[in-house]
Amino acid sequence: MTRAYRRDETVVSSWDDSYQNTPPWDIGRPQPALVGIVEKSEVKGSRVLDVGCGTGENAIFLAENGFSVTGLDVSRKALETAKAKAMQRRVKVDLRVGSALAMDFPEGSFDTTIDSGLFHTFTDEDRPEFTAEIARVLRGDGLYFMLCFSEKEPTSWGGPRRVTEKEIVDTFSPSFKINYIRDALFATRIHNNGGKAYLTSATRHRHET
Repeated sequence: MTRAYRRDETVVSSWDDSYQNTPPWDIGRPQPALVGIVEKSEVKGSRVLDVGCGTGENAIFLAENGFSVTGLDVSRKALETAKAKAMQRRVKVDLRVGSALAMDFPEGSFDTTIDSGLFHTFTDEDRPEFTAEIARVLRGDGLYFMLCFSEKEPTSWGGPRRVTEKEIVDTFSPSFKINYIRDALFATRIHNNGGKAYLTSATRHRHET
């Protein structure tokens, strides 16, 4: 989870290698924090993008709850597993191979975007590019939900970058209104109760006309 999610083949291969065995973040169920936003009816509209969808647990959960879901990931290996899961559970998810830094979707394609563990893989240089892409593919007033490890999580075990509230605000405020940044838990295979995380909700500023 420490590698940046870039387009080059070396990094694509590295992410594929992560899925040769079950990685720590692949818990075999949707993230509880994201289940919560669905149960509270926070997800807006019908068209949902799960960006960095991995093996598809969150995307499948959303589809099971009536959303039209597209899952995007740079790892073909992860998407092969996601496709098998979706078929087994008899749900439809549009799974695409691609980079979140250059998505092949028209402007305003989605009402809501879900990001579970992707933002915290990016370098400082990649963050503005990622934010611009998320804003581009969301409709004006679309929602972005992000679950990432916070700076409150100990670094002794390694893992991805820790993210501060200020970094979230500074990165997303130019294109988004921050609705909330809440303490949350990020479930993994190596934590008993989950790692300390932030759950962020942000609304895309309306597109200029």
